[in-house]
Amino acid sequence: MKTIAVANDHAGTIYKFEIMKKLESQGYKILDFGTDSEDSMDYPDSVHPLAESIENKKADFGIIICGSGNGAQMTANKHQGIRAALCWENELAELSRRHNDANVLSIPSRFVSIEEALMFVETFLTTKFEGGRHQNRVSKIPV
Repeated sequence: MKTIAVANDHAGTIYKFEIMKKLESQGYKILDFGTDSEDSMDYPDSVHPLAESIENKKADFGIIICGSGNGAQMTANKHQGIRAALCWENELAELSRRHNDANVLSIPSRFVSIEEALMFVETFLTTKFEGGRHQNRVSKIPV
């Protein structure tokens, strides 16, 4: 079974617990880099270790959660081996995998429900990359 790294800031704590519970029930191994508290913290402190775990092949995919999803996504995408996608609709989670081979899902906890977030996670982790013409594009992403 795949290993999923999870990171969050204070705005994503409740979401993290729900996502981890669902993933563990499905047999995924979890690496938890996030906070367990709703006390303010800086999202880069949890997102950088998550990104490194994917780059170092300790995790297959990542899920990051912050209020808007933007800060966590921007932080993750500073890493050359990361393709983090900010998703607020299920179709975006699907297309981020099918067309972009995203390896990190960024969830904006202040803009989606927990139920929607769980659906995005399921879609993200079960959708396969199409390759082909999309592989050509993905290969051009690293600087």
